[in-house]
Formats: sequence, C-alpha cells, structure tokens
Amino acid sequence: MDTATVAAIKKELNYYSQDELLQVCLRLAKFKKENKELLTYLLFEAENEQGYIDSVKEFIDEAFDGLNTKNYYLIKKGVRKILTAVKKYIRYSQNKETEVVLLLYFCRKLRTMKPSFTRNSVLRNTYQTQLRMIKNTLAKLHEDLQYDYQIELDKLES
Repeated sequence: MDTATVAAIKKELNYYSQDELLQVCLRLAKFKKENKELLTYLLFEAENEQGYIDSVKEFIDEAFDGLNTKNYYLIKKGVRKILTAVKKYIRYSQNKETEVVLLLYFCRKLRTMKPSFTRNSVLRNTYQTQLRMIKNTLAKLHEDLQYDYQIELDKLES
C-alpha cells in the first residue's frame, strides 16, 4: 500500500462530512498513542501554551528524578529517552519559543544532574548538540525574546 501525500489527504478530507471527519479522528486516536497525544494537545492544550510548557517541565523533573544513576550506561539511556519525549512534545507544539524554553530547561536539568554529565563524552555531546539547536532556533525568534533567552543560553555555555 502506497501512502498518500499530505496534499492528497487534505483534498480528500474536503469531501467528508463533519460526522465522517469525527469518525476519522477518533479512529486515528485509537490507532496509535502519538496520534492520541497530538489530538489531546490540539484539543485541550493548544490555547494554553504556558500550561503545556509547565506540564512538560513537570514531566522532565519527574523523569530526571527517576533516572537510574548507578552507572553511566543507564544514565545515557535515560537521558536519551527523556530527550526523545521532549522532542516529541516540541513537535506537537510547533512553536519556536516553546522549543527554546523546553530545550533550555532540559539542558539546565542535565547540567545540575548528579553525577555530572561532563565525565561522559556521550552526555557532553548531547548537551552541546542541544545548545547548538537552541542557538539555531533562537535566531528565528523576535529580537526581544532572543535577548532574554540568549542570557540564559550564555549561563549554560559558561
């Protein structure tokens, strides 16, 4: 089965009634967890972006608190899992400011984590990569926001 393009899907959805669209959305939500998470964001959290950011920050806090710190292999695995989830939540939002805020928060939590991430090259590289991503996204924001977030970024880089 060949997958249709987004343009073809959009064109086809124009022919559906409101009830049929509702059924398609509900079927999508039942099919995969990510679809349900995206629909949850769009329906309940998109209007309150700050509340969404706060809930993702709570998730990051809980995930770092629950991190197994017995050895660096388990730490690396846990940090990658947290980062994957954060990137997924950023993708749902598609808001550049949300991306910067969440990545800055992730880097702050990684920096304050015990044992220190600086002893492991993979964790150091992950940290540096996220800082570069923040810089790239920061360039796309309004100048006032750039200034505010640049100060936080400079603290993390020093």
